[in-house]
Amino acid sequence: MGAPSLMFQEICEQPAALSATISSLLPRRPEIAGLARDVRAVLFIARGTSDNAAVYGSYLVQVHAGRLASLASPSVATTYGARIDLAGVLAVALSQSGQTEEIVSTLEWAAACGARTLAITNGGAASPLAQAADVALITLAGTELAVPATKTFTTQLAALAVLALALGAPLDAGELAAVPDAVADLLACPPDLSPVVDGLAGVPGVVVSGRGMAYAAALELALKLKEACYLHAMGLSYADLLHGPIAVVDEQTPAVVLAADSGPALAGTVDLARRVRGAGARAYGIGGGPELAAASSAWLPGPGLPEWLAPIGLIVPGQLLTEALARRLGLDPDRPRGLSKVTQTD
Repeated sequence: MGAPSLMFQEICEQPAALSATISSLLPRRPEIAGLARDVRAVLFIARGTSDNAAVYGSYLVQVHAGRLASLASPSVATTYGARIDLAGVLAVALSQSGQTEEIVSTLEWAAACGARTLAITNGGAASPLAQAADVALITLAGTELAVPATKTFTTQLAALAVLALALGAPLDAGELAAVPDAVADLLACPPDLSPVVDGLAGVPGVVVSGRGMAYAAALELALKLKEACYLHAMGLSYADLLHGPIAVVDEQTPAVVLAADSGPALAGTVDLARRVRGAGARAYGIGGGPELAAASSAWLPGPGLPEWLAPIGLIVPGQLLTEALARRLGLDPDRPRGLSKVTQTD
């Protein structure tokens, strides 16, 4: 088997990274609330994995904090130089390194357009992104050496959960504080990945689907399968999947479907798994409790977390799956071809 990959080691570091981040950021809720006083909308600025985290933030803010939220198109600022009235908007920029020039420039643009600004980064208080923001939330994932992001992604999700609480979401901060233990329990007794690894090892592509809170985890898993396993992985909301792309699901293109163990999106996800199998394809479930397990060709349990926090747990089996599949395919999960830890875009 050889020495564990850096990616695997960093997956296993997530309970400690989450615990440190949550403990550090929860006391800062009053500061965040002060920054966001009278804010009517939230604009998330990110790329790549951080953009997938922003999708989770958008759902949290809209469903639980009652504020309009949207994802920014950085090229509006950096390529087109447009000017938009962002008075009453909280611009939240996410970057693991805090060094991506496009994200820093877009946050500065948002401030110039009248927005209040907040940064979420693992790059430290001295990073360019943290320096550009009115308030910076520093995640405490430690140095991440593997190119595929794992612990920096889950700590971003934790920071976004703190943001939602600070914006007045009527949620239980104690549930957030319990997340590291739930992830630790899963890692202490990891699921048998072999049925899903075997099923994905011989296919050229896969559809990865979730809805609502779980959608961010589906997008992130699809990205990881592209990065580390070179699969043609399509991340879609199951609502979008049913509007046409489900036609690509067949014997050579299975589906991975993710859901929280409860919540309004669970029933539809279970129905999707049944529909995929009814079409003669394989449906691999992650999370969703016994209902999704029964509807799936093979199934990986997620940590038992409430729906609003489920993505932090749901991505962990996906990370383990990605790392194991990469090694099965003879690939180095730590160093995907053509990628580096910090990506600069114009």
